[in-house]
Amino acid sequence: MTPEEESDALLDALAAGEPPDRDDPAARVLAILVGEVLDQRRSSVSMTPST
Repeated sequence: MTPEEESDALLDALAAGEPPDRDDPAARVLAILVGEVLDQRRSSVSMTPST
């Protein structure tokens, strides 16, 4: 697998919510960042209808 294919596979797995390889520190950091972004999006969504 080429480095580009490995990167694509990692990003696809993270997008699908799959946990990264524990032996890859960069993959773990990316997974944490993805989780933070998703949490931020959820917390910034207003449930109050706009008028």
